[in-house]
Amino acid sequence: MRLATMRAGGRDGRLVVVSSDLSRCAGAAGIAPTLQDALDNWATAAPELEALQQRLDDGLCADAAPFDPAHAMAPLPRAWQWLDASAYPSHGELMAKVLGIAPELYGAPLMYQGLSDHFIGPTENVPLPDEEHGVDFEGEFGVITDAVPMGVSPQQALRHICLVVQINDWSLRALAGREMKTGFGWIQAKPACSMAPVAVTPKALGPSWREARPDLDLLVDWNGVRFGRANGSPMEFGFHELIAHAARTRSLPAGTVIGSGTVSNANFREVGSSCIAERRGIEIVDQGEAKTGFMRFGDRVRMEARTKDGAPVFGAIDQAVIPFRPQS
Repeated sequence: MRLATMRAGGRDGRLVVVSSDLSRCAGAAGIAPTLQDALDNWATAAPELEALQQRLDDGLCADAAPFDPAHAMAPLPRAWQWLDASAYPSHGELMAKVLGIAPELYGAPLMYQGLSDHFIGPTENVPLPDEEHGVDFEGEFGVITDAVPMGVSPQQALRHICLVVQINDWSLRALAGREMKTGFGWIQAKPACSMAPVAVTPKALGPSWREARPDLDLLVDWNGVRFGRANGSPMEFGFHELIAHAARTRSLPAGTVIGSGTVSNANFREVGSSCIAERRGIEIVDQGEAKTGFMRFGDRVRMEARTKDGAPVFGAIDQAVIPFRPQS
């Protein structure tokens, strides 16, 4: 099943089902007006949404219309929680080497809680206050859960993964170091994230979903030039384990989004990177200094996950960074 949220005048948009080829959509208001409504009642809403998408794929929806990502919001435009992990060991090990520190072995996922009251739509421009803040993209995968009880095991957590999404976790690197040193977490260095237009059930991913990990290539282009094509499968912890970690001492409400952290592969010199910081880290290790700058206003980043046979999955995030203009 594939779901999206179209602009409809309100903050939460209008829920639609999307055809398997991402070309058409049909309104789901008779089942759930918004994705959050569907998540709050997932056990009953999901089968009805599945049936609606099947009718759409079979050409039996009279109200079917072309699916235009330019009119899509993030699938979940605002969420109760956004919890982001760092689940790719190759990324963490490289960053530790760059900083000249021994990588710490925690035996548990690294995770922080970020801004969740707004996820940016897939084709919206991204306004930021100052390009000297070190504007960086971070290509990630994520999951959206229904209500998760406190203390679930990883095996139990599998049942609570409703949807898989593709995320750009924007970062302001020049502000990150100071906030990391406080030990209190991110505020200024982590603005709102972006989401690709379509959220997909694990079942719909088929063989591309293994051990709660996405076996998908994340194609990242910066100003029209391929920057990375890392695969999402080599997570140290699967999403079921990330959910169990987050729910160890608290319940998670329906509409919780959990991220994988920057997608990274051990052969990053061959496949490229999903963020600029990793590319700069490789340059420091190989050449003694970073050569690649961060994004400038007017720069554009495009991210699209594809299966092994090249089929699109979530649609694309395709955005430009622009200067923030305060309203007078």
